[in-house]
Amino acid sequence: MALFTFFIITIALLLPISAPQPTVAPPPSSATCNEIFISYTVTSVKKIPPTQKRNQPYRFESSLFVVNNGLDELKSWRVFVGFRNEEVLVSASNAVLSDGTSLPGKVGNGSVFVGYPNADLKTGVETAGDLSQMSVKVDLVGTEFGVGAGSFPLPSNVSLVNDGFLCPKPTLQGKNQMELCCTKDPKFKSNVTEDEEFLRRQDGDLTIMYDVTKTYESYYWADVTISNHNPLGRLDNWKLNWDWMRDEFIYTMKGAYPSVLDSSNCIYGRQGEFYKTMDFSTVMNCQRRPTIVDLPLTKTNDTALGLVPFCCRNGTILPPTMDPSKSISAFQMQVYKMPPDLNRSQLSPPQNWKISGRLNPDYVCGPPVRVSPSRFSDPSGLSDSTAVASWQVVCNITQAKGSSPRCCVSFSAYYNESIIPCKTCACGCPSNTARTCSTSASALLLPSQALLVPFENRTRMSLAWADIKHLPVSNPLPCGDNCGVSINWHLLTDYRGGWSARMTVFNWEDEAFVDWFAAVELDKAALGFKEVYSFNGSALNGVNNTIFMEGLPGLNYLVGETDAPRPDRDPRVPGKQQSVISFTKKKTPGINIPAGDGFPTKVFFNGEECSLPRILPSGNSYRLHSSVSTSFVLALVILVLIQQ
Repeated sequence: MALFTFFIITIALLLPISAPQPTVAPPPSSATCNEIFISYTVTSVKKIPPTQKRNQPYRFESSLFVVNNGLDELKSWRVFVGFRNEEVLVSASNAVLSDGTSLPGKVGNGSVFVGYPNADLKTGVETAGDLSQMSVKVDLVGTEFGVGAGSFPLPSNVSLVNDGFLCPKPTLQGKNQMELCCTKDPKFKSNVTEDEEFLRRQDGDLTIMYDVTKTYESYYWADVTISNHNPLGRLDNWKLNWDWMRDEFIYTMKGAYPSVLDSSNCIYGRQGEFYKTMDFSTVMNCQRRPTIVDLPLTKTNDTALGLVPFCCRNGTILPPTMDPSKSISAFQMQVYKMPPDLNRSQLSPPQNWKISGRLNPDYVCGPPVRVSPSRFSDPSGLSDSTAVASWQVVCNITQAKGSSPRCCVSFSAYYNESIIPCKTCACGCPSNTARTCSTSASALLLPSQALLVPFENRTRMSLAWADIKHLPVSNPLPCGDNCGVSINWHLLTDYRGGWSARMTVFNWEDEAFVDWFAAVELDKAALGFKEVYSFNGSALNGVNNTIFMEGLPGLNYLVGETDAPRPDRDPRVPGKQQSVISFTKKKTPGINIPAGDGFPTKVFFNGEECSLPRILPSGNSYRLHSSVSTSFVLALVILVLIQQ
């Protein structure tokens, strides 16, 4: 991390002070392209410290040029650049990264650029050939590794990613430039007419609307509305981040709050110099990248901070399948602007949005896209009001490369005494451990009693079980699963007309989960679903083979881990809820429960997809009904160990 910071500081010192750039003419070859012309040129590569035998860092400077030579305006242009040398992008003019990554940021797997502050490229016909409106030049500066002195490494590919275009493979122009001409796809059918002023709203797992409702010369009011559309998506204790790009700051808020009240950046910055008479002690936040959090329920009717529809739910956004009224969160804020944006019509939304929650899915958010102004119901009921300007941010659930789940699943069955536990390091490996453990060894099979015991207290129990069952034991022992929530799926019965399973949810964290839910995907068995007895359960409409479960009214609170009645002797106790689930075989003829058809292929908890075991319980091992003596011996061994 220190080395990465060193590189960034070095590059930052080398960067020139930004200044308005004159319109640059495109390469002559662009004249032969009658649609969207794109070129990428590497202008400079220089070795930078430290000197290394391997993976030497180099500063690179390059430019991306996009020209609209077609007859139709290119709205919200998006260009992919296939970086491939572990690049760290430090600056980009006239564009931002579409996935919301703030600069400096790693782009070594390729990134999509979108226009900012001007997202649209007009045509030559409507501008009389004005290149400043038809084209954009993005100057890039960053660090790349191991490219070699004197080389001009180009990306693996450059392409326009807007819908409805076909792009050929770029052609090389010398050693440092590549270019291409993208044309319209004749088979593409757009649902947007060419004369529409704004792009249509897009679908996504989660959308954020940024609606400016009042505007003045030096400030404006904005409504921010977060809407969850995914039937399994959810956020708890949500945190929302963005980057102010034009030195704006938050004067006041209602319905949410900055995680840090900090006006120091304004006092010592440009804002303090311009607003000389402003009392900055009342300013809520002047950070370039603030973190916004929801307010607790107690502030719902607070006249100063609350009284905003859909606010103040402690950061909980439920899926619409549970409660549509709780699938939205909203707040308002007053934003002050800085020169040269001091007029009512000069409005610019923040960029690089990021939203996250506690034990929830990961979201990647796109850039704000200008859409038609939102309409709001007027309290008088006489007419609707309209926003001054509206932008939409679309966020989708993603699994980041190298990230780990935050919940895991164990499997067990009536025909096998051993529990298949959660995988070793299912939710990530520990960075520091008091004792050595193996991150690659398979987790030890467990007796059923061990499911109620925290991992750090299972060692004697699992070793005793391995000794009784003559199971291999690794040296060192495997690390734990490190998950805050675990779920056990147990095949309970199997008979001619049906079968049943028992699902148990364990909370190993200190905090409780309110309005929790779980979902299981059963590829071969979901059609036979009949009933859930201790949870609310139903087949999920619109999601194939998935059964959705939540706590019953009054029982939707999954408590956290607590101390045992005798904490000096007994391990801590997890929060736990369980239910039996019954299935019929009438709709699933040929289903083979012992062969594995009764185990889920995916399990979700509060929207997060959980880690599943690699193996299933075997049907040719010790059966429960013939192992009473084994269970007695195990209980005796555990009793002796505890007394010791």
